[in-house]
Amino acid sequence: MRHANEVTLRREDAELRRRSAGCVKTFESTRRYVESNRSVTISLFLRLAISLMLSLFVFQCLLLTAVAQTGPPGPSSPLYGARPETGPVPSGLPQALRNVAIEQRLNQQLPLDLSFRDESGQPVKLGQYFGKKPVVFSLVYYDCPMLCTQVLNGMVTAFRVLPFQIGKDFDVVTVSFDPRETATLAAAKKKTYVGYLPQAVQAGANNGWHFLTGDQESIRQLTDAVGFRYQYDEATKQFAHASAIMVTTPQGRLSRYYYGIDYSARDLRLGLIESAQNKIGSPVDQLLLYCYHYDPATGKYGAVVMNMVRLGGIATIIGIIAMLLLLRGRNLSARKLKVVKLKTGGAA
Repeated sequence: MRHANEVTLRREDAELRRRSAGCVKTFESTRRYVESNRSVTISLFLRLAISLMLSLFVFQCLLLTAVAQTGPPGPSSPLYGARPETGPVPSGLPQALRNVAIEQRLNQQLPLDLSFRDESGQPVKLGQYFGKKPVVFSLVYYDCPMLCTQVLNGMVTAFRVLPFQIGKDFDVVTVSFDPRETATLAAAKKKTYVGYLPQAVQAGANNGWHFLTGDQESIRQLTDAVGFRYQYDEATKQFAHASAIMVTTPQGRLSRYYYGIDYSARDLRLGLIESAQNKIGSPVDQLLLYCYHYDPATGKYGAVVMNMVRLGGIATIIGIIAMLLLLRGRNLSARKLKVVKLKTGGAA
């Protein structure tokens, strides 16, 4: 009887060993199948990533070729802007507008010793508004029935969305070129346009946006320095003039001209950063300045395609390297896990 029990136990033990060996083989087969599928998945993912990077590179090359074939920008206004080099072209302008224009005087020093009166009627020197921050500068006359109002509207519209604040990051100086106008008119304009700004920035704008009036001689010297040519029309009793605003360095040198009555907040932002010698702005602004350069012919910032292609190429290379490192890290982790399992299995 005892011998029969021992035989039965041995058979059961042999059966258990056989089943355990089968389970181990099944586990090993399953693990190998999963690792094989993982390798296939990683391989497909790598091919997809490389294909995407190559597509981006080809797109950048096509973009560079397309832009390189475009011609120079045309004139943006009959009063200013780029001119074709095919000889004189009749402007077709009325006589009152023949001598009206804005001539860029980039890097010209403003005459900071000129005397004016502020909106409260107090005598001031132009130079007291310069020295620390870049300045947005404009020439208007406060009783203008149309164009000057549009210039001021364009300014305040851009100021409302700028990430920089008047009085904190930059100042604004608006000067009337009509010597008959008074500080009362200047104060009314200031109250109106500061009131258009968001409530949170009105206190700073009240201290940083200055509306000045002056005599004929001070106005003449200032407009000559800026290149602002205007004419009084006796028939309409109004001034004929073009429209633009300027940005100066903290020292009072003209650095940017923006034409028209609609001023891009992006262009104004970049102009202020460059005029401040990069003392304001964020790293993102510096990246934008690398991709956009000021074009004096149009008074706008245009895309520098070559720099964009370079940045795109760098981003593509970084993406490929990051992808390869990620895949390499996953493979190393899988190998370590395999070694640990083998050691654990051997110890068992």
